[in-house]
Amino acid sequence: MKETKGTIVKVSGPLVVANGMAGSKMYDVVRVGDQKLIGEVIRLEGDLASIQVYEETGGIGPGDPVYPTFEPLSVELGPGLIQAIYDGIQRPLNIIREQVGDYITRGIDIPGLDRKKRWHFKPEKKAGDKVKLGSVIGSVPETELVTQKIMVPPGISGEIVEIKEGDFTVTEPIARIKTDDEEKEIYMMQRWPVRRARPYQAKLPVSQPLPTGQRVIDTFFPIAKGGTACVPGPFGSGKTVIQHQFAKWSDADIIIFIGCGERGNEMTDVLLEFPKLTDPKSGQPLMKRTVLIANTSNMPVAAREASVYTGITIAEYFRDMGFSVALQADSTSRWAEAMREISGRLEEMPGEEGYPAYLSARIAEFYERAGSVRTLGDSDKTGSLSVIGSISPPGGDLSDAVVQATLRVVKVFWSLEDKLAFARHFPAISWLNSYSLYTDTVKDFFAEKVAKDFFDQAKAAMLLLEKEAELEEIIRLVGKDSLSPSDRLILEVARSIREDFLHQNAFHEIDTYTSLSKQSAMLDLILYFYEKAKDTMEKGADITDIEKLAVLERIARMKYIPENELEKIKKIKGEIDSELSKLTQTEEVK
Repeated sequence: MKETKGTIVKVSGPLVVANGMAGSKMYDVVRVGDQKLIGEVIRLEGDLASIQVYEETGGIGPGDPVYPTFEPLSVELGPGLIQAIYDGIQRPLNIIREQVGDYITRGIDIPGLDRKKRWHFKPEKKAGDKVKLGSVIGSVPETELVTQKIMVPPGISGEIVEIKEGDFTVTEPIARIKTDDEEKEIYMMQRWPVRRARPYQAKLPVSQPLPTGQRVIDTFFPIAKGGTACVPGPFGSGKTVIQHQFAKWSDADIIIFIGCGERGNEMTDVLLEFPKLTDPKSGQPLMKRTVLIANTSNMPVAAREASVYTGITIAEYFRDMGFSVALQADSTSRWAEAMREISGRLEEMPGEEGYPAYLSARIAEFYERAGSVRTLGDSDKTGSLSVIGSISPPGGDLSDAVVQATLRVVKVFWSLEDKLAFARHFPAISWLNSYSLYTDTVKDFFAEKVAKDFFDQAKAAMLLLEKEAELEEIIRLVGKDSLSPSDRLILEVARSIREDFLHQNAFHEIDTYTSLSKQSAMLDLILYFYEKAKDTMEKGADITDIEKLAVLERIARMKYIPENELEKIKKIKGEIDSELSKLTQTEEVK
């Protein structure tokens, strides 16, 4: 059969226009030029197709051929995903480096999953069993931390005729299923179009928090399993460190990290650091439950736009197995800039700040793929996909179009502030600007599993921080000495909440992670001191003496108490009582 091909009529950077493309559909993959660069159809007018090319188009010109595949951009899903490092269109960067060196050769075509490696498949069904889309037919131990479930691929349901056990590659048949009209072979690998969300039985209301071990997040601005969050912040405010901490400590089974258009040196840090990180639950390398997608700012802009879809499709695949998945996209600003560049070359009518008019719709579609779901298949298994996107608005401007479009769809807002970062306060999340709409959703979980008054404590602490912000304005005008003793006590306690509770050292062995139980105990101790100090002042004690108490140093160092010694935090209450009672005794003597 003669190969179908079109002809290039125009080249504008990553945008190529070709004629003779009748039969192609939107988002079909094509091969451009004699080097067969990978591209995707993004506009059709008759037999004229506009194609975004995922590789450098230098040397391509009018008259060169374009080869349609008549298939959408898809990812390969199966054993071999975990520990992989891909580019934006699922080409394995480590394999490319082995074959062609440090630079990606144009037109190189390496499959996402290794075709030679053999995996041990263990059946969980037998011949004669009825199965349908999403049914688990067996498992493959991929790493020490992840056992992949092999599921019936889309479009197939029926009766298992044969199922094997043993070592197979991803392209060797492991089972045969008899459908209504024919027998179909089943492989460990399946393909899925990246721009189409994977199906599920039902979307469930989120009810469980996703603990991160970061006190400012878990106590004040929690995210739920299956929730969405955004982290906007200017350069140097600590977005990447927060992403690292989230990957390492969040209560998720699988981590998907998308480096979307970040600077090469930042992505290099991620690629070098992640393999060194240790999973705190198992002691194994964190990479054994992680997939990395790297698309740096010097890589072709079109592939940046595809990288977030590649990442979230892989995340949905693991969600469908019943895992809790956390996806981090760093940063969605670069993704939006890629959309803006492609839109400009298509000569589309620009929207706000030059972004395409469909920016908000694309961002909403992306975050809508998060959620807690009842998966397809035979059982009532559930899985969750939490999505956290960091944003790099120019100059930290939160009125930026990408920030505003994101805030309309996500439910958690962690606002990073450079002034906090410059003051060496990390995580530099502003407690006055951030919010979480999951607080009421996860309230019952915290009350049942952590402490009944956990959120009452958090609310009381936040009121003190807000009061401190008001008092700071007064101090700027008339000085601290003009404040009443009760206001000075509020300042002291708010300082303790900021420095002893909210401030957290990501590089300290103990302080890097705080369990929910310890967070509750720490906050309870600070508020206990506040109530007792207030009572002591009513009995005549001087605020100056309270500000000098030795026990304040013990409160400051409670963050370094190990998780298995939490009773030491409770013992500090006795020291508070003892030192405050001495102040009242002194007043009585006077």
